[in-house]
Amino acid sequence: MASIELKHLIKRYGRGNQALQVLHGVNAHIADGEFVVIVGPSGCGKSTLLRMVAGLEDVTEGQILVGERVVNDLEPAKRDMAMVFQNYALYPHMSVFDNMAYGLKIAGVPKADIQERVHKAAGILELGALLTRKPRELSGGQRQRVAMGRAIVRQPQAFLFDEPLSNLDAKLRAQTRLEIRKLHRELGITSLFVTHDQVEAMTLAQRMIVMNGGRMEQFDTPEAVYNRPASTFVASFIGSPPMNLLRHGPNAELGGPAGAVLGIRPEHLVLGNAGWAVQVDTVELLGAERLIHARLGDELLTVRTDEAIEAPIPGCTIHVCPQPGKLHWFDGTSGVRLDI
Repeated sequence: MASIELKHLIKRYGRGNQALQVLHGVNAHIADGEFVVIVGPSGCGKSTLLRMVAGLEDVTEGQILVGERVVNDLEPAKRDMAMVFQNYALYPHMSVFDNMAYGLKIAGVPKADIQERVHKAAGILELGALLTRKPRELSGGQRQRVAMGRAIVRQPQAFLFDEPLSNLDAKLRAQTRLEIRKLHRELGITSLFVTHDQVEAMTLAQRMIVMNGGRMEQFDTPEAVYNRPASTFVASFIGSPPMNLLRHGPNAELGGPAGAVLGIRPEHLVLGNAGWAVQVDTVELLGAERLIHARLGDELLTVRTDEAIEAPIPGCTIHVCPQPGKLHWFDGTSGVRLDI
């Protein structure tokens, strides 16, 4: 195992005035044994960043260190990292055992060691009864576990996951998330996991890198990212439903600076007989909770309530109050968090 350090990483495609820059100076230190998730919308540079760490993309400027070693110029095979992709890339004519063992055979690992490593990984991933099957005989979740097993047997310094759950249905994604968390607890291998799914990021990460337009907006624990977002982008991207961001609401009367954006989570708005008068647009019933979508003047507002509370009728006016101490303020121009 080893730490991974990213020092002012810049990535450009092309040269001169026609060059397209897709990463703008990313700095991060991933501790030995830490599980870090890189999350962001499509096109934000998260997969490019991971591929640079893997050695599949060249570094334009900056350094990547694995442990104390700069790996910029090392081929992928010499970086001692194992990558798990969105597509499983299994050999269809090989059994589960042979798929997991293939890389070790090519590397000349003794047969006894191969047997031990494969069976140990199969035990961790609950694949022991499937070792003789072909990929076509497996479910999507089982195939993904085989792909992870193939990475485990290599005993690498780090795991790199590139949206590995995207091809699974919602139930399998939730189940596989639990398996990945268990896997990390057992192995403790430094891991970088790329996803566009904020639920995956929040549930898997010890710390998370939130990317936007090739820049790192925030690098912190899931709790800190949710409770103290560094920008309006993070506030609107992390959280379902996202944080309410008000530019023209009752900001001044709540003590906000001129031109600031007020942020408040839907669960931190309370229905009552006083407070902000808002007009209800729609109400969503989501099992144990309701989402009330309303308008405060010309701005949209979402309120999360318990399902036991009677649902308001669309078109009616209700009153909501923000919970004390739950307000967030952001610069109206840059979107950066204001600590006031």
